[in-house]
Amino acid sequence: MQLILDNWQFLLQGAYYTLMITIISMFFGLILGLLIAILRVKGNSVGRNIARFYVSIIRGTPPLVQIFIVYYGLSDFGLQLEPIPAACIALSINIAAYVAEAFRGALQSVPKGQMEAALASGMTEGQAMRRIVIPQAFRYAIPPIGNTFVGMLKETSLVSAIAVTELMRAAQLLVAQYYTYLPFYLAIAVMYWVMSMFFTFILGKIEKKLSVY
Repeated sequence: MQLILDNWQFLLQGAYYTLMITIISMFFGLILGLLIAILRVKGNSVGRNIARFYVSIIRGTPPLVQIFIVYYGLSDFGLQLEPIPAACIALSINIAAYVAEAFRGALQSVPKGQMEAALASGMTEGQAMRRIVIPQAFRYAIPPIGNTFVGMLKETSLVSAIAVTELMRAAQLLVAQYYTYLPFYLAIAVMYWVMSMFFTFILGKIEKKLSVY
């Protein structure tokens, strides 16, 4: 316990980077995932096939490999990213594939009559998607996206492999310094659990709020 008290600021700094990477990656992953979902639902055959291939290749390969491709692989082309931007890009690309599937299912869950009614009222298809279909789809998509978000929080531990000092890396550095494992790994396990429960609570509130409307 004393070791944790002596190093709590360092662990909190690691938790800060974990949260930062999670939120940034989820933000861009949501945008990209929504675009891919729309492409799969409303795109032409070429667009649908590209989107389907993207989802297949990302979901079919380990996130750690994707992180290494972005961080190490791009350097073969003269593009050497810093660890944190590389981590955010790789995780955004990864999470977008899962978000896309959640959004696709949500978009298909909105009754077709909603689109038909919007078109009959004089809206273009783009306006109907933005104003009618997508807002309703968000309500259906919140539960699976929430699970994906919590999963993303835990997957940030993988970026310790490219020397990002997030929570897992912070624990590894402390273990190397003090030659003891259990206190630090138990401490970060509790911190991951607390952060997961916090986000689960927030997402539950959002879901409840959206269900009212």
